[in-house]
Amino acid sequence: MSLRLGDIAPDFSASTTAGDIRFHEFLGDGWGVLFSHPADYTPVCTTELGKTALLQGEFEKRNVKVLALSVDPLDKHHGWVNDINETQNVNVGFPIIADEDKSIANAYGMIHPNASETFTVRSLFVIGPDKKIKLMITYPASTGRNFYEVLRVIDSLQLTAQYSVATPADWKEGEDVIVVPAISTEDAINKFPKGVKVIKPYLRYTPQPNK
Repeated sequence: MSLRLGDIAPDFSASTTAGDIRFHEFLGDGWGVLFSHPADYTPVCTTELGKTALLQGEFEKRNVKVLALSVDPLDKHHGWVNDINETQNVNVGFPIIADEDKSIANAYGMIHPNASETFTVRSLFVIGPDKKIKLMITYPASTGRNFYEVLRVIDSLQLTAQYSVATPADWKEGEDVIVVPAISTEDAINKFPKGVKVIKPYLRYTPQPNK
């Protein structure tokens, strides 16, 4: 059965470039990003892990731990990290999971047989402090992901988790947000002292509450 939003993220034990981990224990009470790449020593993956390393401070500011995964062995990961650091001018500080038996990839549905029977596609999962899956994105092997978009989504998810708001199309940190339909306009006016702008009864904006 495939994973869906709101499902508990499967727990697992794994060997990584940062040592052995137990996934849920590793995440603790924070957020997590687990993403797969098709193989080590490949060009698109090298740029992706380099970009993630470059943005690691941004993930940490949001209390997010990042883990990468492929079905290659650990010794290959360690060698590839040297190449990533050299070519992308970064220092990869997050764990890369060695999933040689594909048990984690299969648990998360990262292998799509019609695309490749042996390698993982570019799957990415955002996991909340409750260990539930909040976001799933899947890219083909040929297309590198936009990790600024991943950060934008995390900002939205964390805002929604704290306040009764949603975010509109193309929303960016600091812009107005949408009051969720479950809250009446009267309650929204009391809840959001910065003001509520009513466009339609179902479309109401308010300034970002935590700004």
